[in-house]
Amino acid sequence: MSTPAIQRNFRLISYGILLLALVFAVIKYQRPATIQQIEGHAQGTTYHVSWWSDNPVSTDVIVQEFNDTLANIDVELSTYREDSYISRFNRSTDTRWQAASADFIALIEIAKAIHHKTGGCYDPTIGPLFNLWGFQKDSFHLPSPSAIAAVKAQVGIDKLLIDPAGQRIRKTLPGLQVDLSSMGEGYSISKLAKVLERHHIAHYLVEFGGDMKIRGHKPDGKKWRIAIDRPDQQSAQRQPYSILTIEDENGVTLDTSGTYRHHFDENGQRYSHILDPRTGAPVNHALVSASVFGQDPRVSDAWATAMLCLGPDEGQKIATAEQLEVFFITQHQDGFQNAKSDALQHSKRVIFEP
Repeated sequence: MSTPAIQRNFRLISYGILLLALVFAVIKYQRPATIQQIEGHAQGTTYHVSWWSDNPVSTDVIVQEFNDTLANIDVELSTYREDSYISRFNRSTDTRWQAASADFIALIEIAKAIHHKTGGCYDPTIGPLFNLWGFQKDSFHLPSPSAIAAVKAQVGIDKLLIDPAGQRIRKTLPGLQVDLSSMGEGYSISKLAKVLERHHIAHYLVEFGGDMKIRGHKPDGKKWRIAIDRPDQQSAQRQPYSILTIEDENGVTLDTSGTYRHHFDENGQRYSHILDPRTGAPVNHALVSASVFGQDPRVSDAWATAMLCLGPDEGQKIATAEQLEVFFITQHQDGFQNAKSDALQHSKRVIFEP
C-alpha cells in the first residue's frame, strides 16, 4: 500500500474514533446521573440523604464517613451517654476553665447570640426546668411558683463563659447544665453536608429529623421540592401542610420546631414542652409550628426553637428586626392559620406552591 493510501486510511480511522467519542459523549450527556440515597438512625431519629454527582463517588465511602461523623457527634453532645463530653461537663461542679472543641464553642456562641437577641427566650441550659415539669421522664406535674423560682436560679447561658482563642469554657455556677439538642439536628446536618462537599458533591438534600439542607438541583435540572409538615397532633403520620420549591441553588436550610408532639393536660389546661426561660413555665400562645429558612442549619435550628418560645407576635417582630425567613403556623378553634415573616414574603430563595 502506498504512503498516501496509508495516510488516508489513518485519517479515516482517526475520524472514526473521534466520531465514536462524540457519540459516547452525547449519550453520556443525555443520560442524567442517578440520585443516590442513604438513610439511617441516629440521635433517636432518622435521617435521609439524596445526592448526585457527575464524578463517580463511592456510596460505601460516604456511608462510612457519615457513620464516623455521627459517632463523633454522639461522643461529644449526647446527653444520653454518661461518657460524652457534655454529660461529663454537666456532672462536674468545677468552675475552673475546661478544654472544649472548636465546634462546641461555636455552638455556645450561637446560643449566646440568639439568647441576647430574644431577650433570654432561647436558653440551652433550661434542662432542670424541663425536668421540674416532668417532661424528661413523662412524669408530668404542676410545680409551685417557689419551686420554679428555685430552679430558675440554677439556669442561664450567661453563667457559661467561653474563651474561643484558648478553646476552653467555664461555668460560674457549679450546678449549671447544658443541653444543645435544640441545635443538634442542625449541627448534624451541617456535618453531613460537609462530608458530601469534601467529595465535591454540589447537589444534595440532607434531611435529619425533619430538618434539612438543600443545595443544587436534580440531575434533570429540575429544582428540589420539599414540604413543611402539618402540625397535626391527632395523626402519627407526617402529612404535608405546604409544598415549596427551592430556587436558591447555593444552599437553603429549613428547620422546624413544633409544640404539638409533647405536652400534657391538667385541669383543662394544655402545657407544652416548649418552656419560656424567662418565666420558667410552658409557653401559652397559639403558635404550634415555626419553620426557619437560612444558610447555616445550626443557626436556623436554634431560631426555630426560639420562635416557639417567642410566639407569633413577638416572633414576627424579632424576625423582622433580624431579617429572618420564618413560616408561622398558629392553631385556632376553626383550624390552622399561617403567616410569613417580611423577609420570607419577599424571598426569592423558596417558592410556596398555591
